[in-house]
Amino acid sequence: MPLRGWRAAVVLSCAIFIPFGSASGATAQTSDDLGVIGQLQYQDEKGTKVFVEGAELSIDDVGGATTDAEGNFRIPVPGPGDYTITLDTSTLPAGIGLRDAERASLVAKVSVNGDQRVIFPLVVGGAVATATESDFSARRLGQLTLEGIKLGLYLAMAAIGLSLIFGTTGLVNFAHAELITWGTLMAYFFNVYGLVGVFGFLSGLPPPLGGGSEFVVATVLAMVMGAALGWLLNRVVFRTARDAGVSLLAQMVMTIGLSILLRYTFVYFFGSAYRSYSQYGAQRANVFLGLELTTRDAVAMLVSIVILVGVGIGLTLTRTGRAMRAVSDNRDLAESSGINVERVIAQVWMFGGALAALSGVFFGFDSVKWELGARILLLVFAAVTLGGLGTAFGALVGALIVGVAINWSTLVIDTELKNMTAMLVLILALLLRPQGILGKKQRIG
Repeated sequence: MPLRGWRAAVVLSCAIFIPFGSASGATAQTSDDLGVIGQLQYQDEKGTKVFVEGAELSIDDVGGATTDAEGNFRIPVPGPGDYTITLDTSTLPAGIGLRDAERASLVAKVSVNGDQRVIFPLVVGGAVATATESDFSARRLGQLTLEGIKLGLYLAMAAIGLSLIFGTTGLVNFAHAELITWGTLMAYFFNVYGLVGVFGFLSGLPPPLGGGSEFVVATVLAMVMGAALGWLLNRVVFRTARDAGVSLLAQMVMTIGLSILLRYTFVYFFGSAYRSYSQYGAQRANVFLGLELTTRDAVAMLVSIVILVGVGIGLTLTRTGRAMRAVSDNRDLAESSGINVERVIAQVWMFGGALAALSGVFFGFDSVKWELGARILLLVFAAVTLGGLGTAFGALVGALIVGVAINWSTLVIDTELKNMTAMLVLILALLLRPQGILGKKQRIG
């Protein structure tokens, strides 16, 4: 691409943040329109849906509400932020309780988009059944395993790109966290605003040009933007550094600085308030064989599996995939055999950026945050190191192990400390098998 081409790409990438800062006030809800909402209901012995009327809920220092005849409630809040809403279980009908007795208080992350929905799962005699359940029960272990697999699948998409970038260039890329965040923000941008947020003359055209688009379309566009940012970072920063003979250690330091620069660029335009997609917010979980999973997460997990299987097929059977693996195994030999190494590296950056963006989209289901990537970067590195640096399949295996291990750890430690498990896994991997599960031993020195 000519020099003016990538300059135009830089301008567009910067301009696309404008709606987060200047235009958000035009489309977002005002503070008076914000609140925490929900509906209390349960199923009786015959499977009939029953709405709970007269139950009381409250938010400290903000206010409270009582459910109406259809079980609905709404508590207005003064602005975006985190609010703890508590259900007074003594006001529930006799014999009705929470499925999880410890979840009488929930944190609602209210964004500028509008009301935030919370869900209190109610069942007949639920609080008593949950309270007497053992911490090591089969149901809880199964639920934690399911949650761990979900986390592992999301991590795997980010870890594979990071591992391939290391394999083809030898670069440890700390800025990969911002590729994850970029995917979250771009999905939010196309889902809520559309390109009209940047180019006002597009008003009146169909989404995603003239307004927010369906979430599926926004996800695809976020992956395209992730690939574009990956190509841009390689072409402008790291290919220039390679051509200039900059050492890998110096390039690694550059990725740290680039990560900080991108992160605070995001918060400058996007703001520090947590937001949410206009679709697929809080959902009631479906119960199957005693395990709970929302439809949204089930679809996301299925998509992740399909994508990862496609990645495996692409790396093993396609010409481009074989070229990526060849460069990863031995760059000099691959170049001597006629492979265009720089083109392969550019493809790896685009490929890794798209996968990281999709991972960020799925992680953004809970809330869209400007520092999302930085929060999970340790988990991604733990997965890559455990599986074997530079191996895509190792990153997948490592991500699944890390995801399950983190969730299983909550059986014995507090939930807030569970990410510490990723550090322990990382340390043990380096001590017991430095090359990783699927990595190869190398002689150094």
